[in-house]
Amino acid sequence: MKRIACAIFLCAFAFAASEPWTAADVIGPADFAPVAAKPGHPPIYYVGFNVLYRSKHMPDAIYAGPGAEAKGIDLLKSQLANVRRDTEIVLYCGCCPIDKCPNLRPAFRAARDMGFKKVKLVMLPTSFGIDWVEKGYPFETGQQ
Repeated sequence: MKRIACAIFLCAFAFAASEPWTAADVIGPADFAPVAAKPGHPPIYYVGFNVLYRSKHMPDAIYAGPGAEAKGIDLLKSQLANVRRDTEIVLYCGCCPIDKCPNLRPAFRAARDMGFKKVKLVMLPTSFGIDWVEKGYPFETGQQ
């Protein structure tokens, strides 16, 4: 039993250590929803699939393309090109459970590689629909 517990701990630690972000980079939906609802919030970039963005997205979120695709990273880079590197920016996806999300990790790395030090990630453990919309947090529909 002790070996099983140790193995589970090591697997969890290895997974957490492999993430490109730290705990300080992550913000939960309940903490970010009031920020997103106020004017003057940090720029928010949706790094998932366009069909989901068109369906529902955070208020004022900028579509930045799916981080899993080269064209999505190129779009994110073009969206960030004229943003000061000391600006706090917020990324989110919510296409699927975070452990399976193909978009957040590459997008986060790309923003950091561009020199952004204040990259925040809205952690949506299950999906945008479940962790944001169904909780009653603000959202918009359609293209920007």
